[in-house]
Amino acid sequence: MKKALVLMILVVFVLSAFAMAAEKIKIGVAIPSADHGWTGGIVWWAQRAIKDWTEKDPDVEFFLVTADSPAKQVGDVEDLMVKGIDALVILAHDSEPLTPVVEKAYNSGIFIVSVDRGLTKPVENVYVAGDNPGLGRVSGEWLAQALNYKGDIVVLEGIPCVINSERVDAFNEVIAKYPDIKILDSQPAYWDTARGLEIMENYLQKYPKIDAVWAQDDDVLVGVLQAYRESGRNDIKLFLGGAGSKEMIKKIIDNDPLVKADVTYPPSMIATGISMAVFAMRGQPLEGFYQQQIPSKIILAAELITADNAELYYEPDSIF
Repeated sequence: MKKALVLMILVVFVLSAFAMAAEKIKIGVAIPSADHGWTGGIVWWAQRAIKDWTEKDPDVEFFLVTADSPAKQVGDVEDLMVKGIDALVILAHDSEPLTPVVEKAYNSGIFIVSVDRGLTKPVENVYVAGDNPGLGRVSGEWLAQALNYKGDIVVLEGIPCVINSERVDAFNEVIAKYPDIKILDSQPAYWDTARGLEIMENYLQKYPKIDAVWAQDDDVLVGVLQAYRESGRNDIKLFLGGAGSKEMIKKIIDNDPLVKADVTYPPSMIATGISMAVFAMRGQPLEGFYQQQIPSKIILAAELITADNAELYYEPDSIF
């Protein structure tokens, strides 16, 4: 009798554990359309993470939507809520107009993972982003050392916003330590290749001597390098972008004389955000963490890519 009772308890336990493991989960992923290289990387990494997780856990159902405007993304999030998602991973097209609909989802009990651009209210469970001050600091330190702490620099900034200011302020703080390094000019290039080309053409006409260029972003650096090639000049020693595009990493691997380093601001952060949503829905803490819940804020390090480690960062199949 006792053996039968024990057997029944074991069966119930196993069946309950199986039911928990097989619980269906719905995760919505809302991201901007691939309007430039970095967001193209976001789309690619989101698709890769969804593929990887679907193979590992077929009981997780994903809904991936892309938007070319804030209004479209608001509608996307509303549609995902109608589908009954348990978690939402969102990289806001624009923080302010997306916050109200994300707040509505948050208040309805949907687990929110916000990636990169953030929201104007604390209506997320987890925030994942790159280290913007770190990107500026690491860039400044490498350029200063590579210039042997003297020379003239021109800077191409991003879109005027908090993220850009964090990068530029940290860069300027580093460069200010070295009185023999002078920043000749600093203008917003809006993280855009065409703007990078146009601004660099102006810099080349305006300044007869430039030793290095900090473009902050690899998309901008593409335009900057084109302008430099077309100018016929050969005085600039160093060009540094940012984000870790495969094009610039390949230049480092190939020992390009102008592009010798890069600094990460990885679009793979969206894949990390998707993983955080799965772990949270499964009640699975991060390995090595003694806390039961995953961290509420994850800032990814700004990593310096050089010839010594470039192979580790090269993703030839990525579109960025």
